[in-house]
Amino acid sequence: QVRGADKGASPIARERVFAATVVPFQLKAVTPELTVFGEVRSRRTLDLRAPRAGTVVTLAEGFEDGAPVAAGQVLVRLDPSDAIAARDLMLADQTDAVAEARDAARALELAHDELAAAQAQAALRAQALTRQRSLLERGAGSDAAVETAALAGSAADQAVLSRRQAVAQAETRVEKAAATRARLIITLAEAERAIRETELVAGFAGLLSEVVAIEGGIVSQNERLARLVDPAALEVTFRLSTEQFRRLVTPDGDLIDTPVTVVLDVPGAEIVTSGHLTRVGAAVGEGQTGRLIYATLDAAGGFRPGDFVTVHVQEPVLEQVAVLPATALGSGDTLLVLGADDRLEEVAVELLRRQGDLVILRADGLGGREVVAERTAQLGGGLRIRPIRPEASAAGSASQDIASTAEQPSAAAGLIDLTPERRAALIAYVEANTRMPNEAKVRILAQLSQPQVPAQVISRLESRMGG
Repeated sequence: QVRGADKGASPIARERVFAATVVPFQLKAVTPELTVFGEVRSRRTLDLRAPRAGTVVTLAEGFEDGAPVAAGQVLVRLDPSDAIAARDLMLADQTDAVAEARDAARALELAHDELAAAQAQAALRAQALTRQRSLLERGAGSDAAVETAALAGSAADQAVLSRRQAVAQAETRVEKAAATRARLIITLAEAERAIRETELVAGFAGLLSEVVAIEGGIVSQNERLARLVDPAALEVTFRLSTEQFRRLVTPDGDLIDTPVTVVLDVPGAEIVTSGHLTRVGAAVGEGQTGRLIYATLDAAGGFRPGDFVTVHVQEPVLEQVAVLPATALGSGDTLLVLGADDRLEEVAVELLRRQGDLVILRADGLGGREVVAERTAQLGGGLRIRPIRPEASAAGSASQDIASTAEQPSAAAGLIDLTPERRAALIAYVEANTRMPNEAKVRILAQLSQPQVPAQVISRLESRMGG
């Protein structure tokens, strides 16, 4: 009984210590990066339209979708018969107008001569009248002779008036002939232009798209026959939220000149080029929000208008900030900081950006201190932990990251089979996505309808779905 009653000393309760990985809160300058999706467009596009109605008699060799053309090359030639006939008629009318102008000039010259002769005759008649009056005053003449001379002078004056009227009519005829000739010159120029418009010429070097013209077809005026696209003058358009746009403007509201990186995902590889921001959309579209941004591509090799691309935009540099794993940040934007005696302290920080699996933070007084890299439900303020500090050097970690990154494309380049449920979920996500261009939707849905789908396409879609 005594031995049974003697339970011995009670065990001493010990504090439970958890192991946790800690990383330093290092302050440095960081360049955040926005990742958005955009569409490639051409800054230089020309609609090839028929300037006049007619029949297509000749098409340039290789006049088809995707064919390259040179600047000034004749692409389409319409039947010029009617235009040539109209031009020839205008030439004949112009010849008649020249003859009419010449005849009018000669008639005017003759009218002036006749007027001069009539004026001379009137002067002689006036002299005769003066002489007869002088004879009558001296008693050598008669009243009948004076009256006859007066009647002759009046008739001469009437002839002068008639000749002056003939001169006025001749001058009017000359002016009308000049006006007719001027109108015919304009009409002839119009006929020459109509002949030139029977040939459709490329305004610049580019690629043809949306070709609908066929040889022998009848086209109407202003009908579009094809579209000419300059593949070297491309830009990408993407939409940002108002908050994201605010980070990319100066205090005056001007868009900053920041570089962008454009990536086109293709099975097994990526096409990458650089560019820079150029302008902002003039207005917000109906039913849309944010801002539409345009960025010009420096090199357009491999890209085509309508490509659905990923755009990485560099934001202005943030000074005195720290980059930590997203798992270090708790609810309410707090960190667990390692304090004295390896005990944790919960400290509030300012969340500036989220960059994939990383966060960019700013906090006062935490520079150089250690924080918990991966928070769990067991960890909290006041608890004591056993800190685990990664022993791998930065160079070794970087080498592993590079190696793992290099292995991913080769692993994702293969084709895999999909279960019906998984395939249906991916198709439903693509069809419901309103930010994806229609061309990209058609291309991705065509890939998803195949028996085997590229693993990279599945991985990219599921990462956006959150799966």
